[in-house]
Amino acid sequence: MQKIKSLMARQGLKSPQESMAELSPVENLRIPSKEELRELRQQPIDPQAEQEIIDSIGEVYFSNDSFDMVQHELEKLPPELNLQELEEYRDKLKRQQAAVSKRVADLILEKQPSYVKELERVTALQTNLQLAAVICTNARRQLNVAKAGFTEASLGLLANQRRRQLLTGLLKSLRTIKTLQRTDVRLSEMLEEEDYPGAIQLCLECQKAASTFKHYSCISELNSKLQDTLEQIEEQLDVALSKTCKHFDVLHYTKVQMAYTLLGKTQTAMDQLHMHFTQAIHNTVFQVVLGYVELCAGNADTKFQKMQYKDLCTHITLDSYIPCLMDLCKALWEVMLSYHRTMQWHEEQDRQETTPPPDELAASKSDESIVDRSYVKKKLEHGLSRIWQDVQLKVKSYILGTDMSNFKFDDFIVVLDVISRLMQVGEEFCGSKSEVLQESIKRQSVNYFKNYHRARLEELRMFLENETWELCPVKSNFNIAQLHEFKFMGQCRSPSVSPSRQAVSTSYAAQEDQSLFQQYVQDGNPFEMHIEEKEEETEDVLASNGYESDELEKSVYQEYDSDSDVPEELKQDYVDEQTGDAPLKSGSRDTIRSKRKSDYCLNKANAPILTNTTLNVIRLVGKYIQMMNILKPIAFDVIHCVSQLFDYYLYAVYTFFGRNDMPVPSPSLPPGGGREGATARVVGPDCLYESSGLGLISSRLRTTLNRIQESLIDMDPVGENAGVHAPTEDRKEKVPSPHLSHLVVLTNSETLYGLAQRVVATESLACLAELFESLQSHLDAMMPAAKKPFLQQFYSQTVSTASELRKPIYWVVAAKAIDYEQMLLMMAGVKWDIREIMSQHNIYVDVLLKEFEQFNKRLGEVSRHVRIPLPVSNVLWEHCIRLANRTLVEGYANVKKCSNEGRALMQLDFQQFLMKLEKLTDLRPIPDKEFVETYIKAYYLTENDMEQFIKNHREYSMKQLANLVNVCLGSHINKRARQKLLAAIDDIDRPKR
Repeated sequence: MQKIKSLMARQGLKSPQESMAELSPVENLRIPSKEELRELRQQPIDPQAEQEIIDSIGEVYFSNDSFDMVQHELEKLPPELNLQELEEYRDKLKRQQAAVSKRVADLILEKQPSYVKELERVTALQTNLQLAAVICTNARRQLNVAKAGFTEASLGLLANQRRRQLLTGLLKSLRTIKTLQRTDVRLSEMLEEEDYPGAIQLCLECQKAASTFKHYSCISELNSKLQDTLEQIEEQLDVALSKTCKHFDVLHYTKVQMAYTLLGKTQTAMDQLHMHFTQAIHNTVFQVVLGYVELCAGNADTKFQKMQYKDLCTHITLDSYIPCLMDLCKALWEVMLSYHRTMQWHEEQDRQETTPPPDELAASKSDESIVDRSYVKKKLEHGLSRIWQDVQLKVKSYILGTDMSNFKFDDFIVVLDVISRLMQVGEEFCGSKSEVLQESIKRQSVNYFKNYHRARLEELRMFLENETWELCPVKSNFNIAQLHEFKFMGQCRSPSVSPSRQAVSTSYAAQEDQSLFQQYVQDGNPFEMHIEEKEEETEDVLASNGYESDELEKSVYQEYDSDSDVPEELKQDYVDEQTGDAPLKSGSRDTIRSKRKSDYCLNKANAPILTNTTLNVIRLVGKYIQMMNILKPIAFDVIHCVSQLFDYYLYAVYTFFGRNDMPVPSPSLPPGGGREGATARVVGPDCLYESSGLGLISSRLRTTLNRIQESLIDMDPVGENAGVHAPTEDRKEKVPSPHLSHLVVLTNSETLYGLAQRVVATESLACLAELFESLQSHLDAMMPAAKKPFLQQFYSQTVSTASELRKPIYWVVAAKAIDYEQMLLMMAGVKWDIREIMSQHNIYVDVLLKEFEQFNKRLGEVSRHVRIPLPVSNVLWEHCIRLANRTLVEGYANVKKCSNEGRALMQLDFQQFLMKLEKLTDLRPIPDKEFVETYIKAYYLTENDMEQFIKNHREYSMKQLANLVNVCLGSHINKRARQKLLAAIDDIDRPKR
């Protein structure tokens, strides 16, 4: 830059800034020369200052080329010019021009090498183009020489040779075409022979050959004909595929699958197969039902053929319902069996085709085969549930199309059995729980069972009202398994399996472990078993004339000579149960071995005591359990109805024999040891006894009877108070209370007030309770988990209370069998204020003992007709002795004057009574013995002891305790002490009021 500046100074040049200021606007745009640029570059300037100068230039100067800078500057001049300011502004513009010029010069000098280099490349390109033109000229000249010397001479020969070869190939093609035209006849023959794979193979080869010669006009017609033939083969193949849905044949299906494999339509074939199965199900059920409907209609009317299947099912008659259902299930079984065998065929093919491929081509084909097999497997597995769903829907429409409420029980069981077998088929077919079938059959079952149970309750009421309570003679080894209704329980099968599966034959039992599809894969049908099993089975439960042999009949009244037939629980020692809630045990073992006839039993000691009505209830229970066993969804409804059967029987027995409708001979006798006159009082509408001392009706039994009456018994007579009581819907679930047959006489003292009938009724109920106990585990297994508390409550609160009815029922006999009123009158005539000790007992003791002897004799007479079990005789004797002892206490309490010698006479009378009584009965210890002895001994108590006695012995009535105070202590204590004791007695009695 210094050199440029010095050169410009020597030549008299001005600085770039000065030169630019003097130039015109056009000249300012002139590009500086090299010398100028060099000088500008050599001019020293600070780059930062230079950049600041350039940045200070206004944007308007860079706008466009047409911008007039001079005009712009002139317009900027102020109205009044100032020389100094103008010079300063001019210098600023010059500095800006110099900075711009310098920057332009620098850019030009910077890009000059690139310009020179680019110019050299252009020159080289021009030279290369000239060389290429020379090469092209030489090549064209040489090509002309080759054309003249080689192509026109040698290639002509080659063209002739090629034409000859084409004509030879044409001749070969014509011969092939001639052969193709003759294959049509062979294809027809193969189709008639059902050789579908061979026909397709031949047709495909012909098509391949025809496609090779399709450029010939004569082949177009042949190719079209082959295509039509192939389509015809596919149609026949589809028909052949549909035939496998009903009757699966391995050879036939193998041919069909090979044919589809050759066509490359394995997946399409599977889609078609499922469509055919669906259609087969529809057509099969429609044809079966249509056949029965038309057969029953008895005319040739074609209106049924136009009906929907669902509507057609409503025209099935009751007589043809079961045969049609059987045929329907048989036909559906054939379809499902065909599908099952189809799956087996494909599984076998998969096992055979798992060998590795030998080469690459086979490997590619194997990959395609694996894809096809995978698709087929998934399609078949998915089709299981679809087909079973179709089957369920068809059978559901059939089930719900008919009202089964009027079916016979055995017929309805057959229907349940068939559907249960069908559900078993479904579970083995695809693992389905058959919710559709279960729901439909549950609806029908609930409807049927509700009507059936209502009719059976009415029938049971009729049986009970006509029952004369005579003993029904059965064999000593009788058990429910001998009844036809309980045969199904002896088959040792799962409750979920239908009864028909459990054939009696050993050959069938050996096949139980096999599935139905394994058993009937070749021939037979699982739904044909019912016809064979429908045969009636005979029962052998009744003994001839009530006895199993003449020898037994001769020894009816003989004493048993050993205790081998006595149950273990009856051999246990006596346990005194004051509560009375449980029946008393028998006497001691030594007492039983005494060979007394206290049991009043026949030699058939083990034969159950049953009536015809009891057997009827047992049979009903068997039928109910059989229905529940087949159809679990209604298990709770069935068990609830089973409980109602037992409830009604129990309530009937109590109503007939447990109520004390007739007055007791001694109305003033307090059998319960409570307040005076607290005999068998009738309380409320349920007629329950209250006798706390005897414990005739336990709180559990009272609750049970009340519950039965409220939930099951219709207390309203028909037509009376219809608008006041519960609505008709609620009353439909209830049954009127039964009435005892007029043939049953309970007022004859010679028969101990119908004791034989009472024994038969009560013990048949106890026997029925035992049978129910034996069924508890089976019922519990059938009961839904959520409903099991109901079953447990039924057994604990109802079944177990059956034996408790003995006390109130036999108490009625005991209260009337002995004349307690006469004994009271005789005791009232005895003088007790004697002054000397007597050695002879009073006459009333002998009269009472004669009453017991007469009672014992009548028991023996009753036992000639009905066996009186030991627990029954014990209860009878217990009641009689308790009533007698309490009568003694009541007689002693009626005494107005008594001396110590009179108390001794009371003890003598009671000891005489006990001594003679022990010879009549084996019951040990004597009931209420302490009750009498304690009362007699209380006459010797002092004032203080008497007060304690009153507090501790609340079993005595207020009158009895007051008699002790008035008669025994009356002469020994003052009036104030007597009032104190009487007040204590009144305080004890007050809570009872």
